[in-house]
Amino acid sequence: MIKVEGISKQFKLYRSPADRLKEIVYRKKYHKKFVALDNISFEVRNGETLGIIGQNGAGKSTLLKILSGIVIPDRGTIQVDGKVTGLLELGTGFNAEMTGLENIYMNGTLIGMTKDELDRKKQTIIDFSELGDFINEPIKTYSSGMTMRLAFSIAIHADPTCFLVDEALSVGDAYFQQKCMRKIQEFRAGGGSIVFVSHDMNAVKTLCDSAIMLDHGREIDCGEPKDVVDFYQNMVLKKMHQGDVPVQVLVKKGGKECTENNSGISTGEVELVSFKVCNEKGEEISYIESENVIKIIYEIKSHKDLDEPHYGLMIRNNLGLSIFETNTYCMKMKTQKLSEGQTVKIEWTMDFPLSPGTYSFSVGVANKGFDIGSFEEYIQLIQDIEIIKVLVNTQSIMYSGIFNLNPKISLDTHAPKNVFAK
Repeated sequence: MIKVEGISKQFKLYRSPADRLKEIVYRKKYHKKFVALDNISFEVRNGETLGIIGQNGAGKSTLLKILSGIVIPDRGTIQVDGKVTGLLELGTGFNAEMTGLENIYMNGTLIGMTKDELDRKKQTIIDFSELGDFINEPIKTYSSGMTMRLAFSIAIHADPTCFLVDEALSVGDAYFQQKCMRKIQEFRAGGGSIVFVSHDMNAVKTLCDSAIMLDHGREIDCGEPKDVVDFYQNMVLKKMHQGDVPVQVLVKKGGKECTENNSGISTGEVELVSFKVCNEKGEEISYIESENVIKIIYEIKSHKDLDEPHYGLMIRNNLGLSIFETNTYCMKMKTQKLSEGQTVKIEWTMDFPLSPGTYSFSVGVANKGFDIGSFEEYIQLIQDIEIIKVLVNTQSIMYSGIFNLNPKISLDTHAPKNVFAK
């Protein structure tokens, strides 16, 4: 378990090294204060994973360095039941001139492992890293992926109670990333606590029990990973918006009957008049048997002239992971101009071969597309406006995964040749 209360950290920024000396000699201020963290508090219980998200410079790495003991906070307290290790910036705790084997002993000692413990676990660490003979080569000859392999292997075999994971994991190849994630899941199942910093929003929603969003050192949002990630992505869209009317971020308050109760963004320049989910016959439904045709129908009323409006749809599962997402711009559709006061009806018709479960629909309106998924104006996004239950199709094959790919299989069996035949 790890408990953080009121952590704050400031750094002094100097324009040049000479300013440090001037400050000492002349006893005048030659620096600016940079607030990296401001009154951050959270708790991660045994067997739980906390996700930390935010844009570059939000304070994520500083927080992990404080948790690992590399940086001392100016204020606040940290309570940890046991040892904290992790995978922070690549090369932290390594000597580039020393071999991988020598670094196992040096880095392992720095994170609290004894020599006897390192002697016992040395081969296990080497085997997990899969570095082979390179373990006897200097670290300076390693690629970033090889360095990550060694760093992760040492940290996870130090028997920590709390494991810190930063973006360093992303430099590994896909195979070793999956191997690391399996090891992390095994660690979590054994009661270990995890603090996970990532820009991979799907990973945060999948792996974490809770999440916090940092912005300029402050905690802006916290709670369910799906809700925190939605808020973060809405803030990103707000910054990308180039229209004259500013974007307002909608905060979910519960319920689904009213758009104000759904998270998303809006400039107030368009209005969602209606939204419904129907079967192939056009009858409104709340559930559907898998692999049947579904229709999503909604109406948008514009309160301004839109030269090139585009309409989007996103389908997400119960974890908030996007199952399908597209828009009229990505579909290379040319849309008609929408004048102030006009209403447009958008109807999507599609097969729905999803596995049984609960899925939600999100809709968006944007103006003037210029790249895949990029627009000059992000006018409205309403997330999880409606939910549908997908039931088992008893006529379908049995399968695991997200949706049925309807595979076709052919079997060609040959009798063995008689080698004695003349």
